[in-house]
Amino acid sequence: MLVLTRKPGESIRIGEDISIRVIGVQRRQVRFAIDAPREIPVHREEIYELIQKENREAATSTTELDPTPIWKRGNEGVTK
Repeated sequence: MLVLTRKPGESIRIGEDISIRVIGVQRRQVRFAIDAPREIPVHREEIYELIQKENREAATSTTELDPTPIWKRGNEGVTK
């Protein structure tokens, strides 16, 4: 794992296509601006985990799944 220290306004680059800029720090929260190509998905960790869980369930299930995109369903199942 690479650990970097950045100040507001500073950024890091991942490859040639992804840039992550720190746009603010307030109390215990850091705000990032992420610039990445549209074909690269960028999700919060808890959303990524829900997507992975649904993919696993869909791969093993024969029942009808809810076609509503996960980000439109609300925060059910999200733990903090």
